[in-house]
Amino acid sequence: MAWWLWALGLAVAATATTDPVLLLLILAVLGVVVANRRTDAPWARAFRYYLVMALTVVGIRVVFLAVFGGDVGTRGVDVLFTLPRIPLPSWAAGVQLGGPVTLQSTLGALFAGLRLGTLICCLGAANSLANPKRALRVLPGALYELGVAVVVTLSVAPQLVESVQRVRRARKLRGGPTRGVHALRGIAIPVLEDALDRSIRLAAAMDSRGYGRTAGASAGSRRLTGALLVTGMGGLCLGAYGLLDSSVAAPVGLPALAAGAGLCLGGLVLGGRRVRRSRYRPDPWRWAEWGVVLCGLVPAVVLLTGLATPSAALHPSTQPLVWPTLPLAPAVAILIAGLAAVVSPPPLRSAVLAVAPPASRADPDTDTAAPRRREAAA
Repeated sequence: MAWWLWALGLAVAATATTDPVLLLLILAVLGVVVANRRTDAPWARAFRYYLVMALTVVGIRVVFLAVFGGDVGTRGVDVLFTLPRIPLPSWAAGVQLGGPVTLQSTLGALFAGLRLGTLICCLGAANSLANPKRALRVLPGALYELGVAVVVTLSVAPQLVESVQRVRRARKLRGGPTRGVHALRGIAIPVLEDALDRSIRLAAAMDSRGYGRTAGASAGSRRLTGALLVTGMGGLCLGAYGLLDSSVAAPVGLPALAAGAGLCLGGLVLGGRRVRRSRYRPDPWRWAEWGVVLCGLVPAVVLLTGLATPSAALHPSTQPLVWPTLPLAPAVAILIAGLAAVVSPPPLRSAVLAVAPPASRADPDTDTAAPRRREAAA
């Protein structure tokens, strides 16, 4: 959970700026921390695929802007190239297909796509660093079943990546093709079969461990839990609408939000009583976890509040075109987030113990390395 809060802090910081220098600095911090603190688990190897996904999102954002037009009729723009204009019907007024593609609009799309790609990489860093099965232990009892579904969903992509790598490695050892359209059939079928086998084993394991077993909750208790949750969520919606809409009376927003939160909390506590869970070796929350969370909160607070940083520095203008800068306070806050690689303990990676060959051919009286080999073997 500390890694998730750290990644969410960087994600909040990324939403508060479109400066490409700061966004690239966030990506660099994510890469350094993931490279130093990820484990050998299957989900820990998926960060580079999130990077590829982020690059794809940036490319799609730029291509969409080029296809659907840019700054037609705007003065002082630099036209890069012009696409053929395709006329559209009258009901599609305001949308253009083709036309001039300017430097200013392309850079704006690039900055917006880079921010979205950074958010994707923050999610990928959290998935690579945090163990989703351990995070399931801290959920309330009422959300345990939903949490299991979320954990299984988050584990699907890394497990598929591991299956694809294993099948490609096996095909390469057998001399078969591992790239191209011809190799797709030979890789897809074993991966699908592996996924089906894994789902059957997961279902059997959940059944043998009593998943879905509930305590003896009465029908009245279940109805009360549902009523509290539904009423609480309605209060949350009403309170959020009251805070966002200035035309609503002021007493409606915050009191409704507080009342809805209280009702939801009561529903969660009451609903958690009907779920019995046993805890084996619960994870303690120590100073390392507090340090990781604090490293992630610092950039979020600094960039959201704009501490000692003008808004023009966090959002560089593209019309007129302004060269992006590196604000000092946000840059230092983002670098502080990188200290999570120092504050957190080193990961538990699988180590292979190299044992020296037996000393049967050596003279036990003159072999001085024999005690060290016996100690290494032990």
